[in-house]
Amino acid sequence: MQRTDFGEMACSIARTLDVIGEPWSPLILRDIWVGFTRFEQLQADLGISRKVLTERLNHLVDRGVLERRPYDRRPRWEYVLTEKGLELVDVLMVMVAWGDKWLAGAAGAPVLYRHHACGEISQVALTCAHCGKPMHARDVDVLPGPGAAA
Repeated sequence: MQRTDFGEMACSIARTLDVIGEPWSPLILRDIWVGFTRFEQLQADLGISRKVLTERLNHLVDRGVLERRPYDRRPRWEYVLTEKGLELVDVLMVMVAWGDKWLAGAAGAPVLYRHHACGEISQVALTCAHCGKPMHARDVDVLPGPGAAA
């Protein structure tokens, strides 16, 4: 059975899922963001098979989310987030806020985030780029954009 090509859909959610919709990809991005940049580190932390990790890393490099850099002469590689990858981590931070609110339970959030600008522990909050007010699903209308399907 052939997998649906989400990247060809006229939908930004579908296109994003084409890049990170497979369950291991967001976890790989998370690990690289926090400093696990080498294959062995990622494999040990995630407990993922070497084959699946290789496939996911190649996919993320091919999509321009990660960059592969040599770190010794063998060659061996480390993985770093590109600008595109760093912006995907912003998406993951929104997922963290949702997970902390609805799934953390009595134990609370497993990880805290300190904002560099103010030094305070905080979480991501969606705001309007124009007025700065909170922006949630109930606060917007969805309209066709220039790239909408005909």
